Amino acid sequence: MKKLALILSLVLILVCAAATAEMGPTLNFKLAENQPDGNPITEGMKMFAKLANEYTEGTVNIEVYANGALIDEASSVDQLQMGTLDFSRVNTNSMSSTIDEFGVFGMPYLFSSTEQKYRALDGEAGEKAMALLEDYNMVGLYFWEAGARCFYTTNKAIHGVEDLKGMKIRVQQTEVAISMVRALGAEATPMDYGEVFQGLQTGVVDGAENDFVSYYTSGHYEVAKHYSLDQHMAPPAILLMSKTSWDKMTEAQQEGVRKAAYEAAVWQRQAMQDYQLESRAACEAAGCEIIEVDVPSFQKAVASVYDEYPQYKELVDAINAVE
Repeated sequence: MKKLALILSLVLILVCAAATAEMGPTLNFKLAENQPDGNPITEGMKMFAKLANEYTEGTVNIEVYANGALIDEASSVDQLQMGTLDFSRVNTNSMSSTIDEFGVFGMPYLFSSTEQKYRALDGEAGEKAMALLEDYNMVGLYFWEAGARCFYTTNKAIHGVEDLKGMKIRVQQTEVAISMVRALGAEATPMDYGEVFQGLQTGVVDGAENDFVSYYTSGHYEVAKHYSLDQHMAPPAILLMSKTSWDKMTEAQQEGVRKAAYEAAVWQRQAMQDYQLESRAACEAAGCEIIEVDVPSFQKAVASVYDEYPQYKELVDAINAVE
C-alpha cells in the first residue's frame, strides 16, 4: 500500500508539473490602483488578481497596490509605456493626455444610458479605442464603471443652466471638461483632486463635479451640500497592462488573464452601481440636497462642445450607432 501511495504521489507531481509547464513560467506582476480599499474598483482589482491566479493555474501572481501606494494614476500610464509597471487601472479622462482620442469618453452626455454605454464599450466602439493602445506599448483588458459625474456646490445651488453663470467650478485637467464648463457659463478651475476639499471649504472654488461615490468618500459632501443630478459625463475606467509584461505570458496565460478581467469587470460594474446608491443615501442622511434638473437644457447648452473636437467624430458616431 505504501509503495502504491508513493507511486500515485509521484504521478500527481509529474502531472501537475506538466500542466504548469504547459501553462507557462511563474510570473509576478504589480498593479497600481489609486482608489482605497473598500471601493468597488479596488475590490474589483483584487478579484481580478485572484481570478487571474486561478485561471493560470497559479502561474500569474498579481499584487494590487491600492490608494496610490505604488504610483499616481497619471504617472502610471508613462510607466506602462516604458514597461516598468505591469498593470494600472486608469480613468479614460486621464488617458486623453497620452492618447487624444480617449478624450471622447469625457464628452458631455455621450451615453444615453448606463446600459447603452456598456453595449458601446463592449462592442465596436470599445474595440476601436482598445486598438489605439497598440501604438503605445499597452494592452487594454476591459472597461470598468466609474460612475456619472454631476455638479455640487457650497452656497448657491444649481437648479438650471443659468445658475452656473460666473461660478468657479473645479474640473479635471482635461480640455473637454474645461470646454464644457465654459459652455455652461461657469469658470473652469483645474485643480488636483487632493486639493478640492480645501478649495471648497475656503471658497477658492464654488463647486466641483464628480459621481456620488467620490462625492461621499472624499468628504466633499460635508462642505458642498447641494448636488445637482445633471450627469453630464460618464467616462469609464480601463484596466491596462504593459505590452512588455503581456509578452512575458504564454498564450494560455493571456487567455486566463483576459477571462479574469472580464469576470471581475462584470462584478465591478454592478458593485459600483450599488455603491452609488448607498453613497447617495448616506449623503441624503447627512442633510445634502439632491436636486433634479432639466437635463435637456444642459445638453443644449453644451452641444457646441462637439464642434470643437472633430477628431472624435468617428468614435462618437460608433457610440451613437448603438441603441
